[in-house]
Amino acid sequence: MSKPSSGKEVVKAVEERIGITLNNIPLLEEAFTHSSARAHADYQRLEFLGDRVLGLVIAEMLFGKFPKATEGELSIRLNGLVNAEVLAEMTDELRLGELIRTGSDVKALAARKQLNIRADVMEALIAAIYLQDGIEGARSFILAHWQERAMSIGQARADAKTALQEWAHQVAGDTPRYVIEERSGPDHEPVFTISVKIKGIADGRGQGRSKREAEQHAALEVLTREGVWKATDV
Repeated sequence: MSKPSSGKEVVKAVEERIGITLNNIPLLEEAFTHSSARAHADYQRLEFLGDRVLGLVIAEMLFGKFPKATEGELSIRLNGLVNAEVLAEMTDELRLGELIRTGSDVKALAARKQLNIRADVMEALIAAIYLQDGIEGARSFILAHWQERAMSIGQARADAKTALQEWAHQVAGDTPRYVIEERSGPDHEPVFTISVKIKGIADGRGQGRSKREAEQHAALEVLTREGVWKATDV
């Protein structure tokens, strides 16, 4: 099958793959255009909006699904569901990657940057749905594709320490070391401040009401700062 060339063909292809009728052709063209295509507009502004919409809907879903989870646990689960890898996987599963307009030089980019492009397009698509159908339309699309992952991927990625250890071994040949910097508060409600140290990598720092929670936050800080997991404002 040849790649859709016109805006109408792209919209039709997207509609068939996501099951949503889309009315704004220029907006969809923008959502599927990378800056390398040298087009009039690209997806960057839509990506910014879609990132926030996705974060809000996922945070709301997790808040309802895990009523006993701490703020730290919810934050880790959130990052495990909105990171670039999951977004790119969603784009691939819906066969949307082949619809992205890019310049010829993009094919030479490293795999990680190509993955980020597919992730960005998913966020831009969410923004386009939001601008057309409001938060309810965006929520319906997100829940249809992310709700099942909340129990599988969300749980698998909930352990930031494990993810950081795997990454540190790959990029630095080192094992993260956790150091207690401070313990404050009363004995019945302590607050721990812990730093994580990796050779050649800036320290991460986290706080929590237990050492484990603080360590998870410290690991999460490094993962998001280094782009291993995607940080989302909620």
